[in-house]
Amino acid sequence: MVEVLGIDVSVPPSLHLISAFLAMEAADSLLCMARELGRGLVTETVQRFIWDHCISKAQEINHFHVPYLKNFMKKLISEVESSQVEVLDEFYELYSHYMVSWKDENLSKESATISKFVSFLFPHGKFFELSKVKEICGATTMLSQHACRCSIWPSSLYLSELILSFPDIFSTRKCFEVGSGVGLVGICLARVKTSSIVLSDGDPSTLANMKVNLGLNGLCCLSSATATPERTEEDLQTVECMHLPWESASESELEAFAPDIVLGADVIYDPVCLPHLVRVLSILLRPKQTHSSTHSFPGTEHVDDANHKNDVDDGSHGHKACGSERPVAYIASVIRNINTFNHFLEIAWILVLFKGKSNSFSAF
Repeated sequence: MVEVLGIDVSVPPSLHLISAFLAMEAADSLLCMARELGRGLVTETVQRFIWDHCISKAQEINHFHVPYLKNFMKKLISEVESSQVEVLDEFYELYSHYMVSWKDENLSKESATISKFVSFLFPHGKFFELSKVKEICGATTMLSQHACRCSIWPSSLYLSELILSFPDIFSTRKCFEVGSGVGLVGICLARVKTSSIVLSDGDPSTLANMKVNLGLNGLCCLSSATATPERTEEDLQTVECMHLPWESASESELEAFAPDIVLGADVIYDPVCLPHLVRVLSILLRPKQTHSSTHSFPGTEHVDDANHKNDVDDGSHGHKACGSERPVAYIASVIRNINTFNHFLEIAWILVLFKGKSNSFSAF
């Protein structure tokens, strides 16, 4: 079967396939996208597209996860053969190479750490590709203890998409993230040119993995011990990383950061940790005396101050001249246990209503 029409790499279906491959999504999902490109079949043209834009790119990446690549090619070859379409010789040759070269023990070692690409696709040709973000996976001794902290969770993807979709909210602002994990949110903050970025996590091994990811994405990691409060324009790509166990974080240490925006993704998960999390957030969100004021996400307003109702319609994103500036927090969370989430809301409301630790609180 001879194909005469090529595939446009700039249109969403082909971009989705490339992004899904680099993100190492399930092979069955990739084959579904491939069939969509070929109008029901993984044609020779589709195969050539996959080879040129997926397989070849994977081979250029150091330490691309070979077990994933091997499994995908096995299913791809089976899919093409079953539809009686000719399989490209390149697929047979590379798959045979992996069958001979990679023994089970090598595959086990290779599965200890993997590198993924996370891509964000936007309308009007706007395309963000974020380089290698490591996850811990596979049958290793590190898996049970650290896999949750070193994985990319949906909430971090949503929060990252928010940052890239509304860069004006975050650019030139001082941002502080709690529970930073692999550092994806911090990488996105660097892309929109925030004035300073502080990433924190309570687990030392997670912090070490995060620093590696920052380096892979061209960012300079500055430890809190050597951090300086002032930044020059040449240092905008510098990210401060700090070890921050919520239960032992000191009030004076947190107050010194005085961020404009506090961020967190998937940090509402353990009822035991929630009082400590809320305490940390309340300190970071204390108003500071300045000449600029509140930050409001487009389409939202503060629940305690009707005077801010029209702030988002004048292009200011809620930054109004005022006697004090109120920091804002963006917390993204998947509600896996409604009781845990409600417990977080209860603790936060108690802090607001009875201790006066923050000027406003809203959930949306």
